[in-house]
Amino acid sequence: MTQSVSFLTSPALQDPARLRHGFFTRQGGVSKGIYGSLNTGYGSDDDAAAVTENRRRIAEALALPALNTVYQVHGRDVAHVAGPWQPADAPKCDAMVTDRPGIALGILTADCAPVLFADAEAGVVGAAHAGWKGAVTGVLQATIAAMEGLGARRDAIAAAVGPTIARESYEVGPEFPAPFLAGDPDNARFFSASPRAGHFMFDLPGFIESVLAGQGLGAVDILAADTCADPERFFSYRRATHRGEPDYGRGLSAIALNP
Repeated sequence: MTQSVSFLTSPALQDPARLRHGFFTRQGGVSKGIYGSLNTGYGSDDDAAAVTENRRRIAEALALPALNTVYQVHGRDVAHVAGPWQPADAPKCDAMVTDRPGIALGILTADCAPVLFADAEAGVVGAAHAGWKGAVTGVLQATIAAMEGLGARRDAIAAAVGPTIARESYEVGPEFPAPFLAGDPDNARFFSASPRAGHFMFDLPGFIESVLAGQGLGAVDILAADTCADPERFFSYRRATHRGEPDYGRGLSAIALNP
């Protein structure tokens, strides 16, 4: 019996008449071993045919024919999506926006934060990959601005932050706080002492929530799920590294306007 794909949803994006979205877990795919089972990353060493089937299952779960992802580079550039593309043609950037119905915007993560956006009334959606580099250099702000360029109203945009690595799992080195404190000394609150001298525990979802809260959006929702601490549901780069595994799977989160 085939297991169905599993995904989480956000109350902030619940608008069945106009939107479809999901933060997909690792469950319900065909990949094996360390990639088991819903690995969606062509950048992994998994069998490409398995990744293609996993992505097909996600598109089917959303009842959509098209699923766009990008070649993520931990930056702040945003792609305006006018139609579907093949994975080999994906632009190098970390966010997408569209006002075209029926095209799912997909973000791949394995500890970084997937952030989905929607102004359902205006008919504009967005998706961003927010690791620490993208978050501190402005990928979230850039995505919101790009949505406004398509007619979205900032105070009508809802944002949802999906499963990501939590403070309890995210130890960083002594050099790490500097770019955050340079932007705002108050960002020190997202760092706490680590058991190791000179290291810190970093609250990535808390920092992202703070950034979004400062953008004047209509709603911000955080799905409290630690990717690193939940191996049954989520892929995690850090967990794979700690285990000495040679590679890791990628989860996918997606949003679309109803066709």
